[in-house]
Amino acid sequence: MMSSGPVSLFGGAVPADVELLSKHLKDLDRDTFKQILVAVVNAVDGQDSSESMRLIAESGLISDEIFNHAVAGLYAVIKEALRLPSLRQEVFSEDLRALRVTEEFIADVSSVVFGNRQTSMKVSPALQGPSLPKIEEFRWRVDVAISTSSLSRALQPSVLMQMKLSDGCLHRFEVPVAKFQDLRYNVSLILKEMNDLEKRNILKIQD
Repeated sequence: MMSSGPVSLFGGAVPADVELLSKHLKDLDRDTFKQILVAVVNAVDGQDSSESMRLIAESGLISDEIFNHAVAGLYAVIKEALRLPSLRQEVFSEDLRALRVTEEFIADVSSVVFGNRQTSMKVSPALQGPSLPKIEEFRWRVDVAISTSSLSRALQPSVLMQMKLSDGCLHRFEVPVAKFQDLRYNVSLILKEMNDLEKRNILKIQD
């Protein structure tokens, strides 16, 4: 079986059902595909789509194997796309082409992710998986130690920081100015690399 091209949506590790999505969609007519797509969208949106799924599975228009794999693949694609608010439509479409999904199906899926439903559709909290607390408040100040048991630290400035997280925890820590400059440099470097990577994706699509 020919492998698909690069897919950026999943960061490199593409789930097996997504990798084989085109194989399980190739024998579907568009009406059946749209019915499956609507059911999957409702499931991602946190609604009960079991009845609509059952009706499609029992319609006799699609085998159980193709139905199960198509649902799993579409579910993974749509859920991941909706978790990435900065995802561009052209990048998403290019990923689906790399998976060898046909253009008419790409148009249908893209309309779900980037159409009018995008602003109202949220991934159900139960489906989001584990998450980390967010920073709600960040405070800092520069301090100079006047009296200290360590002569090497006397009169040396440091940055005192305090973070309040969404779970209510407070974290306080002290960073020497030299280490703070290292942190600032590394963050700037990461942002530059992310920007360069984004530009390469745009150039690839334009080519």
